[in-house]
Amino acid sequence: MKTLSENACFGGTQGVYSHASATCNCEMTFAVFLPEEAKDGPVPVLWYLSGLTCTHENAMTKAGAQAWAAEHGIALVFPDTSPRGEDVADDEAYDLGKGAGFYVNATQDPWAPHFQMRDYIAEELPSLLAGNFAVDITRQAITGHSMGGHGALVLAMTLPGRFLSVSAFAPIANPSKSDWGRKQLGAYVGSNEKDWGKNDATVLMQEKGFDGPILIDQGAQDQFLDLLRPEALAAAIATRRQQAIFRMQPGYDHSYFFVSTFMEDHIAFHADALYAG
Repeated sequence: MKTLSENACFGGTQGVYSHASATCNCEMTFAVFLPEEAKDGPVPVLWYLSGLTCTHENAMTKAGAQAWAAEHGIALVFPDTSPRGEDVADDEAYDLGKGAGFYVNATQDPWAPHFQMRDYIAEELPSLLAGNFAVDITRQAITGHSMGGHGALVLAMTLPGRFLSVSAFAPIANPSKSDWGRKQLGAYVGSNEKDWGKNDATVLMQEKGFDGPILIDQGAQDQFLDLLRPEALAAAIATRRQQAIFRMQPGYDHSYFFVSTFMEDHIAFHADALYAG
């Protein structure tokens, strides 16, 4: 693991690191914020998964999360959204390839050799964190924005017992029924739509749900509402009687102005779960 930068931040440290990923078969970059409490021992972890076109840097610099994480003594992890490198497959469109990994394990060419983002987030990166940072890997929560909200919800529902809470900002809520999803799932995991449900938060809510609290914020003036399909997930939550808070926020769009506005709420929500008992 290489240290690319480390900066003092709200009494703690904001670092950026890279490593040779065996899972994605390329060099991967990620960021970690450690609060001051990490100097005395392991602290709980909140993952933040970013959206289309983003890297580790977008949320690290725009979400305003470090101040609130420092207040609660929580580490933040900002992974990249896809593999990178000259030999990594890409597409001319912004919503496929680099920057658009969708947090799935690709089974189709040309994506399969590198695009194993689910296993990277679920297995390789947690192991790396536990071995190199003062984090308590037994106390984890997860959140994300847009494509990252999709990833957070899917990982939470398909890794029982891993995360104590999950939240999302404007998640791609029903990708198997949306142009932000059908294209990518078809490319990455194949044309058999029966395989898409395990990567769809609405389908997973109908079939599994989540054993813990959920918080979702959605901007009512989001320019991508038709692609996100929040109403499908809200209906699935209601039908399942899932423990969840789903808030439509009047006037807000899809931007980081929206994310940063409600970040304090989300970190406080996760702190309640991470420190319960």
